[in-house]
Amino acid sequence: MGNYNKFPEIRIEEQDNSAWQGYAHIQSEISQITNGNQNPKTVLMVDCYPGVRYQEILEGLILPLKPDLIIHSDDLAFSGEKITEMIQRNLTDDRVFGVMSSHQLCEFFDRLLVEHARESIGEVESGLIVVYGVGARLICIPDVLVYADLARWEIQQRYRSQELGNWKMENFDEDFLRKYKRSYFVEWRIADRHKKQFFSEIDYLLDTNETNDPKMLKGQAYLNGLQQVVKQPFRVVPYFDPGVWGGQWMKEVCDLDPDQDNFAWSFDGVPEENSLYLRYDDVRVEVPSINLVFRHPVELLGDKVHARFGTEFPIRFDFLDTVDGQNLSLQVHPLTEYIQETFGMHYTQDESYYILDAKEEATVYLGLKENINKEAMLEDLKKANHGLGSFDDEKYVSQYPAKKHDHFLIPAGTIHCSGKNCMILEISATPYIFTFKLWDWDRLGLDGLPRPVHLKHGEKVIQWDRDTKWVKENLINRIEIINEEDGWIQEKTGLHEREFIETRRHWFSKKIHHHTNGSVHVLNLIEGEEAIIESPTGQFNPFIVHYAETFFIPEDVKEYTIRPYGKAKGKTIAVIQAFVRV
Repeated sequence: MGNYNKFPEIRIEEQDNSAWQGYAHIQSEISQITNGNQNPKTVLMVDCYPGVRYQEILEGLILPLKPDLIIHSDDLAFSGEKITEMIQRNLTDDRVFGVMSSHQLCEFFDRLLVEHARESIGEVESGLIVVYGVGARLICIPDVLVYADLARWEIQQRYRSQELGNWKMENFDEDFLRKYKRSYFVEWRIADRHKKQFFSEIDYLLDTNETNDPKMLKGQAYLNGLQQVVKQPFRVVPYFDPGVWGGQWMKEVCDLDPDQDNFAWSFDGVPEENSLYLRYDDVRVEVPSINLVFRHPVELLGDKVHARFGTEFPIRFDFLDTVDGQNLSLQVHPLTEYIQETFGMHYTQDESYYILDAKEEATVYLGLKENINKEAMLEDLKKANHGLGSFDDEKYVSQYPAKKHDHFLIPAGTIHCSGKNCMILEISATPYIFTFKLWDWDRLGLDGLPRPVHLKHGEKVIQWDRDTKWVKENLINRIEIINEEDGWIQEKTGLHEREFIETRRHWFSKKIHHHTNGSVHVLNLIEGEEAIIESPTGQFNPFIVHYAETFFIPEDVKEYTIRPYGKAKGKTIAVIQAFVRV
């Protein structure tokens, strides 16, 4: 068992009385604020991210305040059926893929109903008015604004348990992938655009991730916390998920539930999906980590990276565990023009497999064999996916042995997958759902349904010239020593020249010095028990990381050092470091 930290917290230096836990304490604070208002009437607003538990907030916070008028903003929006009609072009008929929405939240509200609500508010001469729900801020300007936020991983868990349907829908028992698709391509996009507009207006942030255990934070304390995070190294809150091909490695190293059959994925470096734990004295508040990107894109990403990617975080680190498991699906990722023209995404999912660990007979499938017949391969894939025999992967796809610390580069358009017995640190661009499965080894998913295969998309982007010769020359262990001195070796490991991410591997037994050089850095401790990151200028407190942990260095840090720490003192350890080529 390792010393991997599953619950990384960021302690925020903030004055006392800025955070509360539990509805009783939260209600007391809100009552003091609303009762202290000098105006005859007070409008309390609780704007919500889609997926927040309304009934819990209503019973725990709103009703005990005994308001004179309650308006639920969702009642002012169009019906789910009408919204579905409006976004059908974005949803498509596909089970997994849609088209990225450019809608604004206000488009889904009935203007007449909104105006009637405003008139109702105007007719109240004194007392407390509460407006709550998705898009509440569209209704009026409040006296007190609370924003109830929620991590995307928690939303997904609520989808899976069938507790939650999509916004304005009662599709609780619908296929999880279709609910996720509606959120990914539409709901999360419009909700994020909405909340970005009033970050600085929030009087309180309400953390609604835990059932009946809310935490509330003063808006300014929240902004101060994000400002502090972007000045120092930090980790996001990892989560782990089983899969049909999942393995056993993470159970031991990351101290996971041994009774689970397997764990396939770990998302330990995906700000769009992960969250941050912010510690304010005795209260730990969980917030979506993408909010940090929204609030401080230049400081986090760097000016040139922000100019290229806006408020999107372009680098993703995650784990794929097939140790004592199975092969991933045979797959390919779309070319840039295909993802832009078909799905409305800005850039594609270039990636790489860094082999963090491996057992004997570990393999990676990468590229095609020499002189294959394209039409014959596609026909064999079609037959296999219709149950007419298994696909002969050995006839068409190249397979390579994989050992610890190998690095396989996978530019979009390259057929690939991990074989069994690999522990992969996947380093990639962030559009992470755009995997076109070509064949899935005749398996069903954990839900008992056939896993989605997208051969019609895949056949349009496969780069048929990426055969064995090309792969060996361009994609396997393209490792070059660029600096070597006593106690430190720096190597360039990729990615491929078609990919915008650069990776460097550092082996060191002493303190080494780094500069961000215009881009955010994402790192993982790939060898050694512990390391400590320090500021040469004293800008941030020393930051300790453990084996296999991913961590972020905001560009605004500018310079930092890393050295072996704890039980790793006197030993040679290693990190892999990724940044955007600028």
